[in-house]
Amino acid sequence: MTAVSPTTRCPVLAPQPVDLIDPDLYLAGGAHEAWRRLRRESPVSWQPVGDIGYWSIVGYAEANRVLRDHATFTSEQGTLLNLLGKGDPAGGRQMAATDPPRHAHLRGPLQQALSIKTVENDREAIRRTVVELLRPLADGGPYDFAAAMATLPMAVIGTMMALPRQDWPRLVRLAHACIAADDPEFQLADGPRATLVTAHRELFAYFQDLVTERRRAPGDDLVSVLLMMELDGRRLSPGEIVSNCYSLLLGATVTTAQPPVAAMVELAGTGVLDDWAAHPELLGSGVEEALRWASPTQHFMRHATRDVEVRGVPIPAGDAVVVWLASANRDESVFADPYTFDIRRRPNKHIAFGVGAHYCIGHTVARVALRILFAELLGRFTGFELAGAARRMRSNVIAGFTHLPITARTR
Repeated sequence: MTAVSPTTRCPVLAPQPVDLIDPDLYLAGGAHEAWRRLRRESPVSWQPVGDIGYWSIVGYAEANRVLRDHATFTSEQGTLLNLLGKGDPAGGRQMAATDPPRHAHLRGPLQQALSIKTVENDREAIRRTVVELLRPLADGGPYDFAAAMATLPMAVIGTMMALPRQDWPRLVRLAHACIAADDPEFQLADGPRATLVTAHRELFAYFQDLVTERRRAPGDDLVSVLLMMELDGRRLSPGEIVSNCYSLLLGATVTTAQPPVAAMVELAGTGVLDDWAAHPELLGSGVEEALRWASPTQHFMRHATRDVEVRGVPIPAGDAVVVWLASANRDESVFADPYTFDIRRRPNKHIAFGVGAHYCIGHTVARVALRILFAELLGRFTGFELAGAARRMRSNVIAGFTHLPITARTR
């Protein structure tokens, strides 16, 4: 790792180098210590990756600046580190990889379809699925909370996209293979690259078939919304529709599953969960703290469109810039006692959903789902205890867990 001296603006060797792109760092749970040191010593640092590299942004203020300034920091050359140096074929076609003003034309109809009014119509269906997911916890034996929560996003996005329920388990696995291809839980024998390519191919083929079928019988689901959308005076092409279906599925998979698991890892065996259950008025603030604490999307990548300075550090046009959301959400200059899970934390201006034009389009859906999940979990159970070791996900994209055995008692 190299840092930049604010005085000379020349690269200098930073002490105790750490490779932030290494998925083993996250498997071992060591990223937060590395980020804390970088916030203190090198808040804007150059991270070499072979013959190329990227600028690492770990502070809250700098993260906000980069993510808000889409004119200076574009999304269209790739938004995740697995595309570093490769470009993004979805640039300008997929909502997540498109800059304003074009981004707004793609986002508008979907934003309306994901409004609170629409989500409320699906609330009971989401609640029933949550209750079903939690039912085995009442048996008293070890219950893999992380594995159960991995299926939670499908209760939401699967319903809203009208995806056949029998397809949900396969889609969950493929989505995780796309965002955690380095994890042995999802990795194919041929390695991470083959895992990613295969998962992409299977998901795109699935959505191609789904779009063809939905054209014949459209409804009021999100796929049908995409079918009816117009961009530049024309309907979206099949490729654009498929790419955005893929983006919606992955976004839901990342943002919804991990906050409950991260909260359980931290709070099981303490009195905090019973305190939370006894104060239902804290449901909202507790959910926001779970989002801050988990920060399930660990990073977003952008590329500088012009020569620019961030915190006095010159960044040349064309260079990749990576914002570590999980680090920004523990920034001591913004969050008091940031390494404490505080269900009463207010204000809580976390950026777990990003910030600016690319603020997560599914944030309303995710918040509703998480409120339902925590309300049912805390209302039905008490005495939460860890029943074995938590297993972290081996990924620099998603902060999460693949397994978390717990026990609990019914109220």
